[in-house]
Amino acid sequence: MSAEIPEPSQRRYISDPAQYWGGIEDAIARAGLDAPVLALDLGALEHNITDLRRRASGVPIRVASKSVRIRSVLADVLSREGYAGVLAFDVAEARWLASSSSVSDVLLGYPSARRQAIAELLSDEIALERVTLLIDDVAQLDLIDSVAAPDRRRPLRVAIDLDASLRALGGLLHLGVRRSPVHGLDQIRQLAQQITDRGGFNLVGVMSYEAQVAGVGNGAPGKTLMNTAVRAMQTISMTELRHRRGKAIAAVREYADLEFVNAGGTGSLEETAKDAAVTDIAVGSGLLGGHLFDTYRHFQPAPALSFGLDVVRRPSPDYATCLGGGWVASGPPGEDRLPKPVWPEGLRYVPTESAGEVQTPLQGDVTNLRVGSRVWFRHTKSGEVSEHADRVALIARDSSGGAEVVDVVPTYRGEGKCFL
Repeated sequence: MSAEIPEPSQRRYISDPAQYWGGIEDAIARAGLDAPVLALDLGALEHNITDLRRRASGVPIRVASKSVRIRSVLADVLSREGYAGVLAFDVAEARWLASSSSVSDVLLGYPSARRQAIAELLSDEIALERVTLLIDDVAQLDLIDSVAAPDRRRPLRVAIDLDASLRALGGLLHLGVRRSPVHGLDQIRQLAQQITDRGGFNLVGVMSYEAQVAGVGNGAPGKTLMNTAVRAMQTISMTELRHRRGKAIAAVREYADLEFVNAGGTGSLEETAKDAAVTDIAVGSGLLGGHLFDTYRHFQPAPALSFGLDVVRRPSPDYATCLGGGWVASGPPGEDRLPKPVWPEGLRYVPTESAGEVQTPLQGDVTNLRVGSRVWFRHTKSGEVSEHADRVALIARDSSGGAEVVDVVPTYRGEGKCFL
């Protein structure tokens, strides 16, 4: 992995917390928006859009909707140079997004067994042209055929999910996520042949997600030995994957004329872009800048999205309790999956309660907090916050740093959508 340290300009959004977080607080207060409230700083978002494009080195970026879940933001990002297509997380979501004029290419990032959603997709002429389902098992093809036989529908676009994990010691060592069973060359060749030999499916792409590189921090403060080991693992993993993926794509092309090869994630942009077999790279969380990415050495996104909760009780002089707050990110349970209180400074969780579903007590510098005060948090990844709020306040700043709410837009939840 690159040893490049983030430029100082990449940290300017947190160099003056009083101006940054205080500006958001003042703007939201003037707009009179109740908590829980999401705030998206447009300048920070713009920084992330530009920096991700730089890191991708000309390889198109496919936006992972799971990490955004704000349709207007997805449309805005897709209108920018260097961004094309969506990586969706659910069939119904993919069909919904494909109904928009701004989204003409949707790849499902996960297989689905939702029969009703698949049936609705198969009956939607526009979606059939724009949506590609992900496949890693013939059983998934059988399920689709049981919903509508090939002679009763148009061919369905599908892509193969190639496992990108690092395996060693005869499979005893597995570094990465448990996704596709398709790992070796013979496996992907066999599946490609099975797809192309049966009617009702068009094999148009391949996807592979190197989570052990894209989703694992390699610059955690105070953990030098661990960071060194992680970077070594990531270098070995990417070398192995580039070699294996190149052969796998060549094998699939013997059976189908592929339109795309998707790979990567926010944390692996530079390395994934070096793979000649890859045609687009998936990015989601890096757009909104969750605090998970504070532990990466080679880049640091601006904290574009934050959320505010109200203090509703003071149990004692040493504690202040917010309403709500248990907006926990996916992954192994741990402190790094919790939202991070950032403003006012000096706040921390109570170990016996932490971030709760209906209340979150805080300790530390609580002297100036009173009932009605607002505390601002950074989310860990991105998508989890949009599942808890129905709208997002868009914040713009003037040349002096003054902040103002310029629009309020709905999340997926605000549009009445709940896919997962």
